[in-house]
Amino acid sequence: MTAGMKGPAGSKATRDGFGEALLQLGRENKDIVVLSGDLEDSTRAEYFKKEFPERFFNLGIAEQDIAGTAAGLSKVGLVPFICSFAAFWANAFGVFRVSVCYNNCNVKIVGTHSGISVGPDGATAQALEDIAAMTALPNMSVVCPADAAEAEKATRAIAAIDGPIYLRLGREAVPSVTDKEKPFIFGKACVLKDGAGAAIIACGHMVSESLKAAEKLSKEGIEARVINMHTIKPIDREEVVKAAKEAGAIVTAEEHQVNGGLGSAVAGVLACECPVPLEMVAVRDAFGESGEGEELLKKYNLKEDDIIKAVKRAVSRKNGGG
Repeated sequence: MTAGMKGPAGSKATRDGFGEALLQLGRENKDIVVLSGDLEDSTRAEYFKKEFPERFFNLGIAEQDIAGTAAGLSKVGLVPFICSFAAFWANAFGVFRVSVCYNNCNVKIVGTHSGISVGPDGATAQALEDIAAMTALPNMSVVCPADAAEAEKATRAIAAIDGPIYLRLGREAVPSVTDKEKPFIFGKACVLKDGAGAAIIACGHMVSESLKAAEKLSKEGIEARVINMHTIKPIDREEVVKAAKEAGAIVTAEEHQVNGGLGSAVAGVLACECPVPLEMVAVRDAFGESGEGEELLKKYNLKEDDIIKAVKRAVSRKNGGG
């Protein structure tokens, strides 16, 4: 099995967890087929390709054709997983809307290399708007795992759900932060650290940054709850409201534009059910640029220190500050 990219000890890319689960699913369910946009080595769909070449189709750099073909395959009872870089699925939005979602087709859309940490390929390859686009589509669900183990469980979970789902994955290796023994429950957030001083609601790579931030905040006397919101749509409204009532201040953290992502979804819940001070850690309505992943995360204020600053702002507002 191909190993993930090098990173801190115990780290592994979410795309690797996906690729390994997809291979296992292929052994268990002959109805699963995989369509690729000529990037199977990078998306890890190649694990499936090597063992099941008769159920693997490389349609080339043709995202619209991939989406339309997958919609048709789902209508004859197959379960298509379609795999490409998250940024490239923007080319197929119209097909997702009309062919996949309008018909509620059982298509699993896998977007790897999401976020700004994909790095040197620059703005055109950095998917920072995909959560907003996908969550806007009726019938579409959106899942963004925090680590490789969760990506593996999420892949298996979405395969068992009938309907279109977008699985957002990263390229870089990320620390293991979830409990491997706990089942992945679609639509149900996970509390990774308890606390009532504030609540940090994060997804994907930003979950590990949030845990590091919470550890530092604890040393300063602020006990922050960290919630892994792996399913962004449907969002776990109950957990958001509970956090708002018990902590009184919320910070969201995501590797995505500030508009239309996790922060917007949480803001919608709070505005309707339990308004409290909210701060969002995200890309501030800007395109990225070429650079190493860590450099870009720092430049665009997506590191643990940025989360700490946001928590302190939210707590100050909760306590009547400006």
